[in-house]
Amino acid sequence: MTTSNVIAFQGLPGAYSDLSCRTVFPDMTTLPCATFEDAFAAVREGRAALAMIPVENSIAGRVADNHHLLPEGGLHIIGEHFQRVNHQLLAPKGATLAGLKTVRSHIQALSQCRNMTRELGLTAISHADTAGAAAEIAKLGDPQHAAIASSLAADIYGLDILKGGIEDAEHNTTRFLILSRDPKTPPLPAEGTGAKIITTFVFRVRSVPAALYKALGGFATNGINMTKLESYMVGGHFTQTQFYADVEGHPEERSLRLALEELAFFARAGEVKILGVYPANPFRYQESQRIGED
Repeated sequence: MTTSNVIAFQGLPGAYSDLSCRTVFPDMTTLPCATFEDAFAAVREGRAALAMIPVENSIAGRVADNHHLLPEGGLHIIGEHFQRVNHQLLAPKGATLAGLKTVRSHIQALSQCRNMTRELGLTAISHADTAGAAAEIAKLGDPQHAAIASSLAADIYGLDILKGGIEDAEHNTTRFLILSRDPKTPPLPAEGTGAKIITTFVFRVRSVPAALYKALGGFATNGINMTKLESYMVGGHFTQTQFYADVEGHPEERSLRLALEELAFFARAGEVKILGVYPANPFRYQESQRIGED
């Protein structure tokens, strides 16, 4: 095995991040990391070629830690992946639904499966992560205790799937970013192909009235679709805010180039940083069509 064939993720084997890595890169070897920082470091230090990092979930919202790590992590976004979260109720061999008393998982997974937990009359016990809960249930071997985790976790830890698709919301999806040491900027899409490019960047504006309004004006006047804009505190200071944005377009396109130039004029000097330019995953547009958006 060479590091060029390794992709890092945060969590234990069988985590949804692990499942995402195997889904997108079935020929690569997955590298479990204890923390998101460790996953970044594995790529930065050459122990892995790529990292798969979650940034937001359609139910739980953003993964806050990674919005802080991305600007300073030394890596580049080269792609995105949307992973449907299909929760499974896992238990040791021989367990039955009627015999269960408790269920363990990450707090978010538990909150996403309240209907099933209530229906079966189970006591929910919070765990650090879904795969860790599955590993613990396998170690206990007690048919009264179950875990909520992925089908991959069931395979890895030798557990039975007593009930599948137990999440309350059908749209439960996590967006992942694929990170690399080096940028992999795609060429400008040929006209008429319908291919779309996403540019992700962070910026900070000067502390003056209407600074954000002025900074974003160039995107409106140049017809740039901004699909995400989030703010978060930096350095523990309430007056210092950094913005994270996704826009449709390639920096070499005249419209986006002009918008970024206007942003740089109103932003704090040197505080506009492009984190990645990468192909838009078709899922984002399929989802828009499904719910009837333009």
